[in-house]
Amino acid sequence: MDKGNENLVSARKLLKASVEKSKALGLSLEEAGPRLDEISQRLPALELAIRPIRAQRDALGAVSGHINRAVVPAAAVLKVFDAIHGLEKSLSDPQYDLPGYLGVLKRLEEALRFLGENCGMAIQWLADIVEYLEDHRVADERFISGLKKALNSLRELEAGEEKGHLDGGLLEVSLDRLQNEFRRLLIENSVPLPMSSPTMAGEQACIAPSPLPVAVIQKLQAILGRLILNDRLDKCISIYVEVRSSNVRASLRALNLDYLEISVSEFNDVASIEIYIAQWGRHLEFAVKHLFESEYKLCNDVFERMGLDVWKSCFARIASQAGILAFLQFGKTVAESKKDPIKLLKLLEVFASLNKLRLDFNRLFGGAACAEIQNLTRDLIKRVIEGASEIFWELSIQVELQKHTPPPVDCSIPRVVTFITDYCNKLLGDEYKPILTQVLVIERSWRHEKFQERILTDELLNLVKAIELNLETWSKGYEDAVSSYLFLMNNHWHVYKYLKGTKLGALLGDSWLREHEQYKEYYSTTFFRESWGKLPALLSREGLILFSGGRATARNLVKQRLKAFNEAFDNMYKKQSNWVISEKDLRERTCQVIIQTIVPVYRSYMQNYGPLVEQDQSASKYAKYTAQSLEKMFESLFHPKPMKQFSFKVRQPSGKFNNGAHVDQYQTPPTVK
Repeated sequence: MDKGNENLVSARKLLKASVEKSKALGLSLEEAGPRLDEISQRLPALELAIRPIRAQRDALGAVSGHINRAVVPAAAVLKVFDAIHGLEKSLSDPQYDLPGYLGVLKRLEEALRFLGENCGMAIQWLADIVEYLEDHRVADERFISGLKKALNSLRELEAGEEKGHLDGGLLEVSLDRLQNEFRRLLIENSVPLPMSSPTMAGEQACIAPSPLPVAVIQKLQAILGRLILNDRLDKCISIYVEVRSSNVRASLRALNLDYLEISVSEFNDVASIEIYIAQWGRHLEFAVKHLFESEYKLCNDVFERMGLDVWKSCFARIASQAGILAFLQFGKTVAESKKDPIKLLKLLEVFASLNKLRLDFNRLFGGAACAEIQNLTRDLIKRVIEGASEIFWELSIQVELQKHTPPPVDCSIPRVVTFITDYCNKLLGDEYKPILTQVLVIERSWRHEKFQERILTDELLNLVKAIELNLETWSKGYEDAVSSYLFLMNNHWHVYKYLKGTKLGALLGDSWLREHEQYKEYYSTTFFRESWGKLPALLSREGLILFSGGRATARNLVKQRLKAFNEAFDNMYKKQSNWVISEKDLRERTCQVIIQTIVPVYRSYMQNYGPLVEQDQSASKYAKYTAQSLEKMFESLFHPKPMKQFSFKVRQPSGKFNNGAHVDQYQTPPTVK
């Protein structure tokens, strides 16, 4: 019984286990259904994927070799392509690690060069495989068509503009970043100095900007090396020219060069233009010897590996954009302005400045790249030499034509006289004579004529002779002789005083100078005798002995003689109060002679005979002046009036000269019409 129960229990357990397994199997079958459906759906795609290999075993064996030969280089290309994109993470900011950046960039270029050289080969090999598959019907036609379409796309990409972008534009972005670093290095190290205007003493108060530090130049050269390999030299030069020319302009702005923009019309109207010309010479020398010299050296340092033509062209662009052309244009404006006699000195100053910088100009701007600067400089020198020579040779004609103008109404020294005496001495001085001689030598050589120094001195002596003739003509232009005497006294003394001890005076000789001194003495004596010297005789004492004719008779005689004296004095004083003796020493001596001749006589006369009229009701009519008031009035005579502007206002026989020779800058006697 027990044994039967045990069997029953065992059977029950077995049955129970079987039921549980059945349930589990049922659940598994239920879950497998969807998976089988999925597999069923994927079978067509799998069938299509394996369709190309539905071929005979021997055909598949033959194609495997072709596939291996194409896949190996294609895989290498893909591997390099992946490496390129791996380099992107290594390309950080070149500012912080320029050598590392350049190293990565070099590897990127090498990888791209490999791609460029091997992509075409890999595409061709893949094309051979597709052709083999198609010819031997190893693959499905639709599959072959898809491969052909993909290959055509690869060929278009490899052959078109996109060929340079196999890296997705990474190289261009990296080069742009390197180019920006080139600009940054230049800007941060191209700082203009805080310059002030050069001093009047000739010593420059400014110093030239220092060249870029050696380390910076080395970085620029390293950057240039990579960018040039990628056809970016022109962009680098443009950046360099932009930054460095801007730096030079900023340096020059401190010199206040607004005057360089002055026009010809403005030049003719500006009285202080000579100040600008003096500044121009100093500023041009500073710009050439310091700023442009520095840029010349720096261009050579930075671009020397690119060759002479490259760095000299770069420098030429900097010089042109930085302001050298404006300096030359100002010189041209000077040459094109009115050809006044005074302008000769200014043209000589312009020539002297250019001649002083001749070697610097030839060295800095001598290359073919600076052709524009050379042409402008040659044209300027030609204009200056021709203009200066023309003024010099025409000057004696201008002086001669001045004699047709009226003499000064105040009997003073005509400004043309003071101008010519000062002018000739300047031209014979050490500052201008060598320059004028050089200018005339060049001008004569252009005309195939030989210049001799005596030509210069003879021309200046002719100017003085023309002045002498003018004085004689002008002296005859006065209505009364007394005016003529004062005029001649003034001018002969001026000629003697301002030519004695000068180089021009030495040329004229001592006897010539003494002759003018004697003329001065003669006309001084004659002037006094014919004017103020006549007054003492009007205070005659004849018939005034008291009691000889009675007191009333004496009083009447005194009244008559004082009235005659007063009338003569008033007329003479009124007339001569508008006359001028320009030279202070001559004016004081002349006034003292008048005072010493007239005042003592008048004082004595009034002391002796003044009481006869002082008690008369009309005393003020006769005792009009005191000795002291007369003396003060005499001392007030002949003083110069405020300066007036002088110009040659004559008809121009040659049509070459314009009027308006302003000479206000000279310390000459300040009177003339």
